[in-house]
Amino acid sequence: MAKRVSAGILLHRVRDGLLEVFLVHPGGPFWRRRDEGAWSIPKGELEEGAEPLATALREFEEETGTALRGEYVPLLPIRQPGGKLVHAWAVEGDLDAATVISNTFSMEWPPRSGRQRSFPEVDRAAWFPLDQARTRIHAGQQGLLDQLEAAVGRGRRV
Repeated sequence: MAKRVSAGILLHRVRDGLLEVFLVHPGGPFWRRRDEGAWSIPKGELEEGAEPLATALREFEEETGTALRGEYVPLLPIRQPGGKLVHAWAVEGDLDAATVISNTFSMEWPPRSGRQRSFPEVDRAAWFPLDQARTRIHAGQQGLLDQLEAAVGRGRRV
């Protein structure tokens, strides 16, 4: 089995003195009713030979409709419980979560119906203060929030 690796962006800002992070909710029927523990940083699969930061930036744009610019600070990779390795970069910035437009994917739905349906890869996006983000983000990505908080807490611009 091939090693599963993803690359993504942890976009953050400070509003009213609170550190906030930008998270996306996966689209499609499996995630429709899930909220806590279902959100993620915008990320996608790293293809063999691809440059991780370029993949992270491409995936961010595909999932949000926004090309991101800024200073990309590498975070230590994390391994999610299912075994996927996630490379991420923190970047300070801002965007209107209400304007997010995601690419789509097709799948057979309902199962074994023979009908293909199209779903957005991301069905919504939002900014969360760090404490709320910890309850919303996939448990395997909480280490990224820890790294961001530690860096910002040390006064380091991330």
